Amino acid sequence: MKPVLPGSTIGVLGSGQLGRMFAIAARRMGYRVHTFSPDWDTPTGQIADVEVQASYDDLDAVRQFASNVSVVTFEFENVPAPTAEAAESRAPVRPAGSILHTTQQRIREKSFLTKAGLPLTPYREVRTVEDLERAVRELGCPAVLKTAAFGYDGKGQYRIQAPDAMEKAWDAIGRQEGVLEAFIDFEREVSVVAARGVDGQFEHYGAIENQHSRHILDLSIAPARVSERIAAEAVDLARCVLDKLEVVGVLCVEFFVGRDGRLMINELAPRPHNSGHLTVDAHVTSQFEQQLRAVCGLPLGSTATHRPAAMANLLGGLWCKGEPDWPAALSFPDVKLHLYGKLEPRPGRKMGHLTALNHDAERAYDTVRAARGKLSPPA
Repeated sequence: MKPVLPGSTIGVLGSGQLGRMFAIAARRMGYRVHTFSPDWDTPTGQIADVEVQASYDDLDAVRQFASNVSVVTFEFENVPAPTAEAAESRAPVRPAGSILHTTQQRIREKSFLTKAGLPLTPYREVRTVEDLERAVRELGCPAVLKTAAFGYDGKGQYRIQAPDAMEKAWDAIGRQEGVLEAFIDFEREVSVVAARGVDGQFEHYGAIENQHSRHILDLSIAPARVSERIAAEAVDLARCVLDKLEVVGVLCVEFFVGRDGRLMINELAPRPHNSGHLTVDAHVTSQFEQQLRAVCGLPLGSTATHRPAAMANLLGGLWCKGEPDWPAALSFPDVKLHLYGKLEPRPGRKMGHLTALNHDAERAYDTVRAARGKLSPPA
Protein backbone atom coordinates (compact mmCIF):
# COMPACT_ATOMS: atom_id res chain seq x y z
CA MET A 1 0.00 0.00 0.00
CA LYS A 2 1.44 3.37 -1.00
CA PRO A 3 1.83 5.95 1.77
CA VAL A 4 -0.32 9.09 1.77
CA LEU A 5 2.30 11.77 1.18
CA PRO A 6 2.48 15.45 2.20
CA GLY A 7 0.32 17.58 -0.04
CA SER A 8 -2.55 15.09 0.29
CA THR A 9 -5.78 15.85 2.14
CA ILE A 10 -6.70 14.18 5.44
CA GLY A 11 -10.32 13.98 6.58
CA VAL A 12 -11.19 14.24 10.27
CA LEU A 13 -14.54 13.08 11.68
CA GLY A 14 -15.13 15.33 14.67
CA SER A 15 -14.05 18.90 15.28
CA GLY A 16 -12.89 19.36 18.88
CA GLN A 17 -9.53 20.11 20.43
CA LEU A 18 -8.02 16.73 19.51
CA GLY A 19 -8.75 17.43 15.85
CA ARG A 20 -7.36 20.94 16.24
CA MET A 21 -4.00 19.70 17.49
CA PHE A 22 -3.98 16.97 14.83
CA ALA A 23 -4.67 19.60 12.15
CA ILE A 24 -1.81 21.78 13.44
CA ALA A 25 0.56 18.80 13.16
CA ALA A 26 -0.74 17.93 9.69
CA ARG A 27 -0.51 21.47 8.37
CA ARG A 28 3.05 21.74 9.67
CA MET A 29 3.98 18.62 7.65
CA GLY A 30 2.40 20.00 4.47
CA TYR A 31 -0.96 18.19 4.47
CA ARG A 32 -4.38 19.71 3.90
CA VAL A 33 -7.12 18.97 6.42
CA HIS A 34 -10.91 18.73 6.02
CA THR A 35 -13.11 18.35 9.10
CA PHE A 36 -16.69 17.08 9.37
CA SER A 37 -19.08 17.68 12.28
CA PRO A 38 -22.51 19.16 13.03
CA ASP A 39 -20.92 22.39 14.34
CA TRP A 40 -19.40 25.51 12.83
CA ASP A 41 -16.34 27.63 13.70
CA THR A 42 -15.01 24.72 15.69
CA PRO A 43 -11.57 24.19 17.27
CA THR A 44 -10.61 21.94 14.33
CA GLY A 45 -12.38 24.06 11.73
CA GLN A 46 -10.36 27.12 12.72
CA ILE A 47 -7.20 25.29 11.60
CA ALA A 48 -8.53 23.09 8.78
CA ASP A 49 -8.58 24.04 5.11
CA VAL A 50 -12.24 23.03 4.79
CA GLU A 51 -14.90 22.74 7.49
CA VAL A 52 -17.97 20.70 6.53
CA GLN A 53 -21.00 21.25 8.74
CA ALA A 54 -23.48 18.39 8.54
CA SER A 55 -25.10 15.78 10.74
CA TYR A 56 -23.24 12.51 11.26
CA ASP A 57 -26.51 10.88 10.16
CA ASP A 58 -26.32 12.58 6.76
CA LEU A 59 -24.59 9.66 5.09
CA ASP A 60 -24.66 11.24 1.63
CA ALA A 61 -22.72 14.20 3.05
CA VAL A 62 -20.30 11.81 4.76
CA ARG A 63 -19.67 9.95 1.51
CA GLN A 64 -19.12 13.23 -0.35
CA PHE A 65 -16.72 14.36 2.38
CA ALA A 66 -14.71 11.13 2.20
CA SER A 67 -14.59 11.32 -1.61
CA ASN A 68 -12.52 14.50 -1.34
CA VAL A 69 -9.78 13.17 0.97
CA SER A 70 -7.06 10.51 0.79
CA VAL A 71 -7.66 8.98 4.23
CA VAL A 72 -10.13 9.53 7.07
CA THR A 73 -9.40 9.49 10.80
CA PHE A 74 -11.40 10.63 13.81
CA GLU A 75 -10.89 12.57 17.00
CA PHE A 76 -14.20 11.68 18.67
CA GLU A 77 -15.14 8.05 19.34
CA ASN A 78 -18.88 8.66 19.52
CA VAL A 79 -19.13 9.08 15.77
CA PRO A 80 -21.92 6.62 14.82
CA ALA A 81 -20.78 3.35 13.26
CA PRO A 82 -22.87 3.92 10.07
CA THR A 83 -20.98 7.19 9.60
CA ALA A 84 -17.64 5.38 9.66
CA GLU A 85 -19.03 2.73 7.26
CA ALA A 86 -20.20 5.41 4.83
CA ALA A 87 -16.76 7.05 4.93
CA GLU A 88 -15.06 3.67 4.39
CA SER A 89 -16.97 3.27 1.14
CA ARG A 90 -15.00 6.19 -0.31
CA ALA A 91 -11.62 6.27 1.50
CA PRO A 92 -9.58 4.28 4.02
CA VAL A 93 -10.65 4.95 7.62
CA ARG A 94 -7.91 4.61 10.23
CA PRO A 95 -8.33 3.30 12.87
CA ALA A 96 -10.94 1.13 11.17
CA GLY A 97 -14.64 1.62 11.80
CA SER A 98 -14.75 -1.85 13.37
CA ILE A 99 -12.41 -0.61 16.13
CA LEU A 100 -14.64 2.40 16.68
CA HIS A 101 -17.62 0.04 16.92
CA THR A 102 -15.89 -2.05 19.61
CA THR A 103 -14.52 0.75 21.77
CA GLN A 104 -17.43 3.19 21.73
CA GLN A 105 -19.70 0.82 23.65
CA ARG A 106 -18.68 -0.51 27.06
CA ILE A 107 -20.22 -3.98 26.77
CA ARG A 108 -18.52 -4.64 23.43
CA GLU A 109 -15.24 -3.20 24.73
CA LYS A 110 -15.26 -5.28 27.91
CA SER A 111 -16.24 -8.40 25.98
CA PHE A 112 -13.25 -7.88 23.70
CA LEU A 113 -10.90 -7.43 26.67
CA THR A 114 -12.32 -10.50 28.43
CA LYS A 115 -11.97 -12.72 25.34
CA ALA A 116 -8.42 -11.42 24.84
CA GLY A 117 -7.54 -12.52 28.37
CA LEU A 118 -6.60 -8.99 29.43
CA PRO A 119 -7.01 -7.80 33.04
CA LEU A 120 -9.95 -5.51 33.72
CA THR A 121 -12.22 -4.48 36.55
CA PRO A 122 -14.87 -7.08 37.52
CA TYR A 123 -18.16 -6.19 35.83
CA ARG A 124 -21.62 -7.43 34.90
CA GLU A 125 -23.80 -6.57 31.92
CA VAL A 126 -27.03 -4.81 32.88
CA ARG A 127 -30.09 -4.56 30.64
CA THR A 128 -32.94 -4.69 33.16
CA VAL A 129 -33.45 -3.72 36.77
CA GLU A 130 -33.42 -7.45 37.58
CA ASP A 131 -29.96 -7.68 35.98
CA LEU A 132 -28.88 -4.78 38.18
CA GLU A 133 -30.17 -6.43 41.33
CA ARG A 134 -28.32 -9.64 40.47
CA ALA A 135 -25.13 -7.74 39.63
CA VAL A 136 -25.19 -5.86 42.93
CA ARG A 137 -25.57 -9.14 44.82
CA GLU A 138 -22.59 -10.61 42.97
CA LEU A 139 -20.23 -7.62 43.00
CA GLY A 140 -21.33 -5.96 46.23
CA CYS A 141 -21.34 -2.27 47.13
CA PRO A 142 -20.03 0.26 46.49
CA ALA A 143 -20.17 -0.25 42.73
CA VAL A 144 -20.39 2.00 39.69
CA LEU A 145 -23.25 1.78 37.16
CA LYS A 146 -22.33 3.09 33.70
CA THR A 147 -24.28 3.45 30.48
CA ALA A 148 -23.04 1.13 27.75
CA ALA A 149 -22.82 3.91 25.16
CA PHE A 150 -21.86 7.57 24.93
CA GLY A 151 -20.01 7.88 28.21
CA TYR A 152 -16.89 10.01 28.64
CA ASP A 153 -15.62 12.53 31.20
CA GLY A 154 -17.81 10.87 33.81
CA LYS A 155 -21.06 11.19 31.84
CA GLY A 156 -23.56 8.37 32.22
CA GLN A 157 -22.17 7.11 35.54
CA TYR A 158 -23.72 6.62 38.96
CA ARG A 159 -22.06 5.28 42.10
CA ILE A 160 -24.19 2.85 44.11
CA GLN A 161 -23.21 3.06 47.76
CA ALA A 162 -25.81 0.59 49.06
CA PRO A 163 -28.39 -1.82 47.57
CA ASP A 164 -31.29 0.52 48.38
CA ALA A 165 -29.87 3.01 45.83
CA MET A 166 -30.31 0.66 42.87
CA GLU A 167 -33.62 2.11 41.62
CA LYS A 168 -32.23 5.65 41.80
CA ALA A 169 -29.13 4.58 39.89
CA TRP A 170 -31.20 2.81 37.23
CA ASP A 171 -33.27 5.97 36.76
CA ALA A 172 -30.12 8.12 36.71
CA ILE A 173 -28.73 6.35 33.63
CA GLY A 174 -32.10 6.48 31.88
CA ARG A 175 -32.98 2.80 32.41
CA GLN A 176 -30.77 1.89 29.46
CA GLU A 177 -28.27 -0.85 28.73
CA GLY A 178 -25.17 -0.57 30.87
CA VAL A 179 -22.50 -2.24 32.96
CA LEU A 180 -22.03 -2.48 36.70
CA GLU A 181 -18.38 -2.33 37.72
CA ALA A 182 -16.96 -3.34 41.06
CA PHE A 183 -15.58 -0.35 42.93
CA ILE A 184 -11.78 -0.49 42.91
CA ASP A 185 -9.82 0.99 45.80
CA PHE A 186 -6.91 1.84 43.54
CA GLU A 187 -3.62 3.53 44.35
CA ARG A 188 -3.53 5.66 41.21
CA GLU A 189 -4.60 5.82 37.58
CA VAL A 190 -2.22 5.62 34.64
CA SER A 191 -2.57 5.61 30.88
CA VAL A 192 -0.45 4.49 27.97
CA VAL A 193 -0.82 6.40 24.71
CA ALA A 194 0.56 4.29 21.89
CA ALA A 195 0.63 4.14 18.10
CA ARG A 196 0.69 1.30 15.60
CA GLY A 197 1.57 1.68 11.94
CA VAL A 198 0.23 -0.11 8.89
CA ASP A 199 3.20 -2.49 9.10
CA GLY A 200 2.67 -3.22 12.81
CA GLN A 201 5.39 -0.83 14.02
CA PHE A 202 4.67 0.09 17.64
CA GLU A 203 5.65 3.23 19.56
CA HIS A 204 4.54 4.46 22.98
CA TYR A 205 4.95 7.31 25.44
CA GLY A 206 5.41 5.23 28.58
CA ALA A 207 3.09 5.25 31.57
CA ILE A 208 1.48 8.62 32.30
CA GLU A 209 -0.07 9.23 35.72
CA ASN A 210 -3.52 10.85 35.81
CA GLN A 211 -5.50 12.64 38.48
CA HIS A 212 -9.22 13.30 38.04
CA SER A 213 -11.62 15.82 39.53
CA ARG A 214 -15.36 15.19 39.23
CA HIS A 215 -14.64 12.42 36.71
CA ILE A 216 -12.74 14.82 34.39
CA LEU A 217 -9.00 14.55 33.88
CA ASP A 218 -7.37 17.32 35.91
CA LEU A 219 -3.62 16.69 35.93
CA SER A 220 -1.20 14.35 34.15
CA ILE A 221 2.40 13.58 35.11
CA ALA A 222 4.99 11.92 32.86
CA PRO A 223 6.65 9.67 33.63
CA ALA A 224 4.12 8.18 36.04
CA ARG A 225 5.22 7.72 39.64
CA VAL A 226 5.10 3.92 39.51
CA SER A 227 7.70 1.18 39.59
CA GLU A 228 9.60 0.19 36.45
CA ARG A 229 7.78 -3.15 36.54
CA ILE A 230 4.34 -1.56 36.53
CA ALA A 231 5.30 0.91 33.80
CA ALA A 232 6.70 -1.86 31.59
CA GLU A 233 3.68 -4.09 32.18
CA ALA A 234 1.31 -1.25 31.25
CA VAL A 235 3.17 -0.77 27.96
CA ASP A 236 3.11 -4.52 27.25
CA LEU A 237 -0.66 -4.64 27.85
CA ALA A 238 -1.19 -1.61 25.63
CA ARG A 239 0.80 -3.27 22.85
CA CYS A 240 -1.34 -6.38 23.19
CA VAL A 241 -4.53 -4.29 22.85
CA LEU A 242 -3.30 -2.48 19.73
CA ASP A 243 -2.09 -5.71 18.12
CA LYS A 244 -5.27 -7.66 18.84
CA LEU A 245 -7.44 -4.83 17.50
CA GLU A 246 -5.04 -4.36 14.55
CA VAL A 247 -5.06 -0.61 15.18
CA VAL A 248 -3.62 1.71 12.58
CA GLY A 249 -3.39 5.01 14.40
CA VAL A 250 -3.20 6.10 18.03
CA LEU A 251 -5.02 4.46 20.94
CA CYS A 252 -4.92 5.11 24.67
CA VAL A 253 -5.34 2.42 27.32
CA GLU A 254 -6.43 3.67 30.75
CA PHE A 255 -5.54 1.60 33.82
CA PHE A 256 -6.24 1.39 37.53
CA VAL A 257 -3.18 0.48 39.60
CA GLY A 258 -4.35 -1.58 42.57
CA ARG A 259 -2.77 -1.20 45.97
CA ASP A 260 -1.24 -4.62 45.43
CA GLY A 261 0.44 -3.42 42.21
CA ARG A 262 -1.99 -5.16 39.85
CA LEU A 263 -3.01 -3.38 36.67
CA MET A 264 -6.64 -3.40 35.54
CA ILE A 265 -7.78 -1.89 32.24
CA ASN A 266 -10.49 0.70 32.78
CA GLU A 267 -11.18 2.06 29.30
CA LEU A 268 -9.88 2.29 25.75
CA ALA A 269 -9.86 5.46 23.64
CA PRO A 270 -9.14 4.83 19.91
CA ARG A 271 -7.64 8.26 19.31
CA PRO A 272 -5.17 10.72 20.87
CA HIS A 273 -5.93 11.25 24.54
CA ASN A 274 -6.12 14.16 26.95
CA SER A 275 -3.30 12.64 29.02
CA GLY A 276 -1.09 12.69 25.91
CA HIS A 277 -1.37 16.43 25.35
CA LEU A 278 1.94 16.92 27.14
CA THR A 279 3.66 15.00 24.31
CA VAL A 280 3.39 18.14 22.15
CA ASP A 281 6.00 19.87 24.31
CA ALA A 282 7.77 16.98 26.01
CA HIS A 283 8.48 14.49 23.20
CA VAL A 284 10.29 14.46 19.87
CA THR A 285 7.08 13.33 18.14
CA SER A 286 3.71 14.33 19.60
CA GLN A 287 0.75 11.96 19.75
CA PHE A 288 -0.88 14.05 17.01
CA GLU A 289 2.02 13.83 14.58
CA GLN A 290 2.20 10.13 15.42
CA GLN A 291 -1.48 9.74 14.53
CA LEU A 292 -0.81 11.48 11.21
CA ARG A 293 2.22 9.30 10.44
CA ALA A 294 0.31 6.11 11.28
CA VAL A 295 -2.83 6.82 9.27
CA CYS A 296 -0.77 8.00 6.29
CA GLY A 297 1.34 4.84 6.27
CA LEU A 298 4.56 6.68 7.14
CA PRO A 299 7.23 5.40 9.55
CA LEU A 300 6.40 6.32 13.14
CA GLY A 301 8.47 9.00 14.82
CA SER A 302 10.71 8.88 17.88
CA THR A 303 8.93 9.16 21.22
CA ALA A 304 12.11 10.17 23.07
CA THR A 305 11.46 12.62 25.89
CA HIS A 306 12.94 16.11 25.98
CA ARG A 307 12.19 16.46 29.69
CA PRO A 308 9.66 15.15 32.21
CA ALA A 309 6.39 17.06 32.11
CA ALA A 310 3.07 17.71 33.79
CA MET A 311 -0.17 18.97 32.29
CA ALA A 312 -3.12 20.77 33.90
CA ASN A 313 -6.49 21.07 32.18
CA LEU A 314 -8.14 24.48 31.99
CA LEU A 315 -11.91 24.21 32.41
CA GLY A 316 -14.53 26.84 31.70
CA GLY A 317 -15.00 27.74 35.35
CA LEU A 318 -11.71 29.65 35.22
CA TRP A 319 -13.54 32.30 33.17
CA CYS A 320 -16.31 32.88 35.76
CA LYS A 321 -14.71 36.15 36.93
CA GLY A 322 -13.54 37.26 33.51
CA GLU A 323 -10.52 36.50 31.36
CA PRO A 324 -7.90 34.43 33.20
CA ASP A 325 -4.60 36.13 34.04
CA TRP A 326 -2.49 34.66 31.24
CA PRO A 327 0.63 36.78 31.93
CA ALA A 328 0.68 35.51 35.52
CA ALA A 329 0.67 31.87 34.40
CA LEU A 330 3.25 32.54 31.71
CA SER A 331 5.57 34.20 34.21
CA PHE A 332 6.75 30.62 34.79
CA PRO A 333 9.31 30.27 31.98
CA ASP A 334 8.93 26.50 31.59
CA VAL A 335 5.13 26.62 31.20
CA LYS A 336 3.40 26.35 27.82
CA LEU A 337 -0.16 27.55 27.16
CA HIS A 338 -2.51 25.75 24.75
CA LEU A 339 -6.01 27.19 24.13
CA TYR A 340 -8.55 25.42 21.94
CA GLY A 341 -10.45 28.28 20.32
CA LYS A 342 -13.77 27.39 21.91
CA LEU A 343 -16.20 30.28 21.70
CA GLU A 344 -18.06 29.86 24.99
CA PRO A 345 -16.53 28.86 28.34
CA ARG A 346 -18.79 26.68 30.47
CA PRO A 347 -18.13 24.97 33.80
CA GLY A 348 -16.60 21.55 33.14
CA ARG A 349 -15.81 22.35 29.50
CA LYS A 350 -12.19 21.78 28.45
CA MET A 351 -10.98 25.13 27.14
CA GLY A 352 -7.24 24.51 27.08
CA HIS A 353 -4.30 23.22 29.08
CA LEU A 354 -0.95 24.19 30.55
CA THR A 355 2.16 22.03 30.27
CA ALA A 356 5.21 22.46 32.51
CA LEU A 357 8.62 20.94 31.74
CA ASN A 358 11.37 20.20 34.22
CA HIS A 359 14.25 17.79 34.69
CA ASP A 360 12.22 16.38 37.60
CA ALA A 361 8.60 15.24 37.18
CA GLU A 362 7.62 16.29 40.71
CA ARG A 363 8.87 19.82 40.09
CA ALA A 364 7.01 19.96 36.79
CA TYR A 365 3.86 18.87 38.66
CA ASP A 366 4.33 21.57 41.31
CA THR A 367 5.00 24.20 38.64
CA VAL A 368 1.95 23.48 36.50
CA ARG A 369 -0.31 23.57 39.57
CA ALA A 370 1.21 26.87 40.69
CA ALA A 371 0.84 28.36 37.21
CA ARG A 372 -2.79 27.35 36.97
CA GLY A 373 -3.38 28.78 40.43
CA LYS A 374 -2.24 32.18 39.17
CA LEU A 375 -4.95 32.30 36.49
CA SER A 376 -7.83 33.16 38.82
CA PRO A 377 -7.75 36.26 41.02
CA PRO A 378 -7.95 35.50 44.76
CA ALA A 379 -11.47 35.45 46.21
